[in-house]
Amino acid sequence: MTQTKAGPDIAAGRLPEDAYSENFSDLHPLLEQHEAQVEADRCYFCYDAPCMQACPTSIDIPQFIRQISTGNPDGSAKTIFEQNILGGMCARVCPTETLCEEVCVREVAEGKPVKIGQLQRYATDHYMSGHDETPFSRAAASGKKVAVVGAGPAGLSCAHRLAVHGHEVTLFDARDKAGGLNEFGIASYKSVENFAQREVDFVLSIGGIELKTGMRLGDNIDLAELRATFDAVFLSIGLGGVNALNKENESHNGVLNAVDYISDIRQADELSQLPVGRNIVVIGGGMTAVDIAVQKKLLGADDVTIVYRREQDRMNASKFEQELAQTTGVKILTNAQPHALVTENGHISSIELERTVSLADGTLNGTGEILSLPADMVFKAVGQTLVRDDLDATIALEKGRIVVDADRKTSLDDVWAGGDCVLGGEDLTVTAVEDGKIAAESINAALNA
Repeated sequence: MTQTKAGPDIAAGRLPEDAYSENFSDLHPLLEQHEAQVEADRCYFCYDAPCMQACPTSIDIPQFIRQISTGNPDGSAKTIFEQNILGGMCARVCPTETLCEEVCVREVAEGKPVKIGQLQRYATDHYMSGHDETPFSRAAASGKKVAVVGAGPAGLSCAHRLAVHGHEVTLFDARDKAGGLNEFGIASYKSVENFAQREVDFVLSIGGIELKTGMRLGDNIDLAELRATFDAVFLSIGLGGVNALNKENESHNGVLNAVDYISDIRQADELSQLPVGRNIVVIGGGMTAVDIAVQKKLLGADDVTIVYRREQDRMNASKFEQELAQTTGVKILTNAQPHALVTENGHISSIELERTVSLADGTLNGTGEILSLPADMVFKAVGQTLVRDDLDATIALEKGRIVVDADRKTSLDDVWAGGDCVLGGEDLTVTAVEDGKIAAESINAALNA
């Protein structure tokens, strides 16, 4: 019987050099012109199309597909950008299989939907390859100034729409470059060739937006100061905290935050230099859990297991993402939760898990059955939390998120918010973009009142 090596086995460069570029190549390569034409011709161009109703940003999907089918990809891209200025990234990362494509008439009738996401990427990539600027012009200067805090999808969307209306926008971000989760928080194979930064440049090309990086709310800027200086403020600060497992030894080496490591992968100059364990355990059931698990497998880990406390059909990760994980060689262990983190010489060596059972009333009970998995690295992907210290004490919160109305306005008259930081916010680029767009229109109306 093979003996398990004692202690952690973590090393860089586990794969041949050429394997990294192959493993992290584009998940959905760009359609060729002929492929796009053939796929566009499958669309029924439905009146009152269910796909359009399922799109959080209400893109006119039949219209943009019709424009592709008639040889007008630039016109198609303009149709997309009118509703979603980050349509290029959304085409890459949105779970279209559970949004527009899930309700496609072709999916319902045949189980094979029109490839809406890939067609959206075809149009937007075509436009951006030939144009450095967005297809919009700024209105006359309004004389109003708006602060947007957080240069992720919601912030970029809001800033662009405000700039179109003629307002001067200062866009603050805590990191050294803009993009938010599009730049730092998604699997590298979903967005290749520096697309996130190219899209940031595209959005900023509208003019009237000043980007200031290295500016963190609660550190070198504060909400009270922004409210005193600007006519309105939009908060898209995301969720800066990470939920804990609340287990002994959690602070020991090898117990890591998945979101931080995903960022390291995204920003790495050489993937071959990243440390990789032999045995990886990921705790969680969402997209972040899948993103870190798949990437660790692609970096050369021998055994990667996602551990989720409930049944697999309860996982937040889409069915496509789950299948991607499994076809990559990642195991999914369900109905199990962390029981204990076992360490040797200050480093994680294994994790003990307790079997669980879901009761009829939805509660989760431990069964007392314990199993153990070897682990050189354990990644926490169990959700993120709002950093409360960043905010004005008077702003209303509920369930650890900022409370907003339908216009994304907070309890403060001159402050709006959107994206993951708001109550009801979803961990999706497309819903963040919609939040930013709605808030911008509300801010514009308020400033013109």
